[in-house]
Amino acid sequence: MKLIDAHLHLDRYQNKEIELILEGTDDVEAWLSNSFDLESCKRNLKLSIKYKKVKPLFGFHPEQSLPTETECSRLIEWMTEHRTEMIAVGEVGLPYYLRQEQKVNRLQYDRYIELLEVFIEMAKKWDKPVALHAVYDDVPIVCDLLEKHSVTKAHFHWFKGDAVSIARMIENGYYISVTPEVVYKEKIKKLVRSYPLEQMMVETDGPWPFEGPFSGKMTHPAMMKQSITVIAKLINLPVKEVSARLLENTKSFYKI
Repeated sequence: MKLIDAHLHLDRYQNKEIELILEGTDDVEAWLSNSFDLESCKRNLKLSIKYKKVKPLFGFHPEQSLPTETECSRLIEWMTEHRTEMIAVGEVGLPYYLRQEQKVNRLQYDRYIELLEVFIEMAKKWDKPVALHAVYDDVPIVCDLLEKHSVTKAHFHWFKGDAVSIARMIENGYYISVTPEVVYKEKIKKLVRSYPLEQMMVETDGPWPFEGPFSGKMTHPAMMKQSITVIAKLINLPVKEVSARLLENTKSFYKI
């Protein structure tokens, strides 16, 4: 079973953990390492130079305080300079969980939307896919922005949302990626049953920890094998076929 981790944050692991993962996992063809901020972008770029299987994405994760104007300018300038070295813009999106914790007011939320639109415009200009953090009631806003700028190469990682959003995303050709939660969470299993296999990938979002059978374990790409086995069972197709199609989906979407 050949694998690609379609979304993780390799730079967030400890150095010894990175060596363990990258040098001890022959069946993973690529790691798509998303960035949090400028320093994260720089580390992911260094990792991609050291390890050829690491494919960096550059962006600003929305579940943190907004960057200052200076920080934003520096990030955009750096991304522009290194745009040929990244495979996509990511991770970018909207701060759903910060809003749930009431740490983002309406004015700040509007600024997150403005920043996301800048990243979407950059992805469009550079002909790059965009890896998105967008769940629940943030999804329609993100879809509006993607449609406004005619961006179709959109990847909603660890997606959660309602049936209306799912239908809209399928119609627009957007991709999702499934985490190891599919092994033990019914809402993720329901999503897999409703979303086309042709628009699906698998991910770990490592080092984010998981529960169920993965509780207390370091998030590792081997977990994707269990995800694929469950996906195959849910859609009633052979594991080998599902694995091959997920791999090809990711290669095609990210031009790997």
